[in-house]
Amino acid sequence: MIQVVWFKRDLRIMDHEPLFQAAARGPVLPLYILEPELWSQPDMSRRQYLFLTDCLHSLNSSLKKLGQELVVQQGDVIEVLSQLHQAYGIDTLWSHQETWNNWTYQRDLRVAAWVKQQSFSWQQPPQFGVIRCLKNRDGWAAKWYTHMNHHLIPPPKALKSLDSSQFSLPTPESLGLMDDGCPRPQSGGRDEALLLLQGFLNHRGKHYTKGMSSPVTAYECCSRLSPHFAFGTVSVREVFQVAQEQSQILKQSNIEHKSLWSSAIRSFLGRLRWHCHFIQKLEDQPNIEYQSMHPGYQKLRGDHFNEDYYQAWCCGLTGYPMIDACMRALIKTGWLNFRMRAMLVSFASYHLWLDWPRFASYLARLFVDYEPGIHYSQIQMQSGTTGMNSIRIYNPVKQSLDQDPEGLFIKKWVPELAHLSKPMIHTPWLSPDKPISYPDPIVDETTARKQAASKLYALRRAPHHKIATDIIIKKHASRKRPQSKRSNRPSPPKQSELPF
Repeated sequence: MIQVVWFKRDLRIMDHEPLFQAAARGPVLPLYILEPELWSQPDMSRRQYLFLTDCLHSLNSSLKKLGQELVVQQGDVIEVLSQLHQAYGIDTLWSHQETWNNWTYQRDLRVAAWVKQQSFSWQQPPQFGVIRCLKNRDGWAAKWYTHMNHHLIPPPKALKSLDSSQFSLPTPESLGLMDDGCPRPQSGGRDEALLLLQGFLNHRGKHYTKGMSSPVTAYECCSRLSPHFAFGTVSVREVFQVAQEQSQILKQSNIEHKSLWSSAIRSFLGRLRWHCHFIQKLEDQPNIEYQSMHPGYQKLRGDHFNEDYYQAWCCGLTGYPMIDACMRALIKTGWLNFRMRAMLVSFASYHLWLDWPRFASYLARLFVDYEPGIHYSQIQMQSGTTGMNSIRIYNPVKQSLDQDPEGLFIKKWVPELAHLSKPMIHTPWLSPDKPISYPDPIVDETTARKQAASKLYALRRAPHHKIATDIIIKKHASRKRPQSKRSNRPSPPKQSELPF
């Protein structure tokens, strides 16, 4: 009888409770299942798979040192587990709790039903500070801090060799994952994650608090750990404790720019909590992946969908340089800082009046760090459909002037505008030197913004709106902590600066 540890998005051996617990119970077969049906879903992409392969190679190397390579199987999870049960006899199936997209949610329901019919159990310890079957958010933050301050779980000392099959991974093409414009996304694997963490805390992160907002500085001064959290090469708890330790060291030091570093780490710690805060929303209400959080907004934008607007937005040809630069950068690199992500969603939702479920999967495919709990919560927040968040309509011209005043980011990603002067590069339609190849704005910014705001505020004034909003707040909103408990904990970030 064996212990099967089913790795999903927890591709590490450090701080991995299922692996540690399983190794204490008997021989362990570490398993990763490549599910072709999952990779055919509209939110999955080649760039994500390339990052995954880096992570799996790293995990296999770590497991091999313990004595047992990672077993990679391709197919339906129940068929794979059935074959292993027949071959070995499964005593217990182990995996972390997973809060991911609707496909994996339905798949796990199938697995739970199948396991119930078998003679073994499925143990699922939590991975994040996300709580399953939570009634409301009262006391959630305190429980999150308790989880984050719990000791890290070490890897097992050794694993008994059970399977001698060679570790191999299918090509992206064999899974139907074709070129998506990102030839080499950010590198994956645990070693890369630890290098990023140390580089951020000791070198790159000094200007994080302010630098995260601008795409000119964010690529360098942000931690860039978000894809590693999404694939689990490091745990949020491990990163939290390393950052906390660095914060304590700072308090005892007299280093140059101490206040900048302290602010940066405090901001970073706050965003780790908000990372789990948003995943908790999807855990509590899985249908926010495809339905508006507030039912009153379900038909807000109607059935009409302007395909020309959508295609221009997707390709970075809207006529607004900052929008187009951000989209082109995201297509090419697989990453974009949060404020610019929010601006892209705001422009699509408000200025172009596109229904968010129609473009959410496109953005999901572009993000190497795609995390459904954060992704859909944020898209709904920036589209104004949660009912409880402020309506925030980003003006792309103002964002351009504020976040890229010299036009450096625009010149890099919209090179056809590189010859324009500094004032004109933000509003090329006003310049006589605008190239013919670059389009005029597809909508008038002021008119589109006012029309969208008018519709949203009219809906919010409706008598029935508050009833549903109060229910949503009780279920999903963060809670204020007592003043006496705030001093030693990082302040939550502004809603316009959330965790990427």
